[in-house]
Amino acid sequence: MDAWTGHDVPTLPGDPAPLRLYDSARRSVEPVAPGDTATMYVCGITPYDATHIGHAATMITFDLVNRAWRDAGRAVGYVQNVTDIDDPLLERAARDGEDWVVLAMRETALFREDMEALRIIPPARYVGAVESIPAIAGHVRDLITAGAAYPLADGTGDVYFSVAAAPRFGYESGLHRGEMIKLSAERGGDPGRAGKRDPLDPLLWRGARDGEPAWDGGELGPGRPGWHIECATIALGLLGDTIDVQGGGNDLLYPHHECSAAHAETLTGKAPFAGHYVHAGMIGLDGEKMSKSRGNLVFVSRLRGDGVDPMAVRLGLLSSHYRADRDWTDDVLKAGQNRLARWRAAAAAPSGPSGTGLLDAVRESLAADLDTPAALALVDAWSEAALAGAGDDDDAPALMARAVDALLGVRL
Repeated sequence: MDAWTGHDVPTLPGDPAPLRLYDSARRSVEPVAPGDTATMYVCGITPYDATHIGHAATMITFDLVNRAWRDAGRAVGYVQNVTDIDDPLLERAARDGEDWVVLAMRETALFREDMEALRIIPPARYVGAVESIPAIAGHVRDLITAGAAYPLADGTGDVYFSVAAAPRFGYESGLHRGEMIKLSAERGGDPGRAGKRDPLDPLLWRGARDGEPAWDGGELGPGRPGWHIECATIALGLLGDTIDVQGGGNDLLYPHHECSAAHAETLTGKAPFAGHYVHAGMIGLDGEKMSKSRGNLVFVSRLRGDGVDPMAVRLGLLSSHYRADRDWTDDVLKAGQNRLARWRAAAAAPSGPSGTGLLDAVRESLAADLDTPAALALVDAWSEAALAGAGDDDDAPALMARAVDALLGVRL
């Protein structure tokens, strides 16, 4: 599967501070210490609807990580998936009387357009679940052979992972068992299903059902993959047994990231699967949780269609810290538009305060767990000074524009 078209990222003088990120498993901000190639896997969309502002916020978060590594001169191995077969996709297609393949292709194409407009650096590999099914089925068979998975005895062909085979299960989320059962029921799991050895055991392979697409699973029989094993398989196959950053929204911490890490660690015998489990906050709308059921999703494509500059959207989302649950409001968008106009005017000024001083300060803010509010405040202060005629660094406006582009992804 092809990703979207990338863009040139400016190179900057000097050396950035080492990146530090909050790790959900350790509950603290810790240095990220990648090897020769920094590796990152970010969970992508299930393409049953258009890209909403919450998707954009998550992708921008990990775009900042990508940019920080590139600024430090590191090679980056970045992989993102597309869950192009899953229950929500089939349910939406059935509701609308549409072919699920056509729906997935259309919404994935729109996602690509939105990511390109928001200047998200594309992943090195953009991989669909469907194209990964042979490898996924192989891993499910491996887990059965290792005694870490089992088929239900009800003849459905469904296969479950045994959390008893992962003694560290729960280390990532830090949740109590009761909380995990509750969240599992809310987020696509089936803790109450009869025949499971443990309510928390997640689905690895769904046996074929009438009216549903299915693929050859070899000894598993026909069926399709569970959600968590999809990401574990793609990451292991393309990035190796362990990775530097596993990313996504904070609604993926449990069960998705907890389970995918357990699958990967059980398959390889190596732990932890990720050096950092990094999670972006949720975006609400005017004080309410944003969700499809509420009908209050703000779509990036709709904003673009209304003539909103994607750079203003990006600045609006960067105005709060990535880990915070926050609201998207008209005021947030207006502030982003006003900030973009001021920055563009300042970038066109004849001179300004030290550009090197601004670059160093912005780098330090972003190195400190992606502190974008601090970084934006620094550029705001520099811009106001430049517009007021302060400073005599003739090269500063150009360096400011390059820094904002390279580090924050905002083209002025």
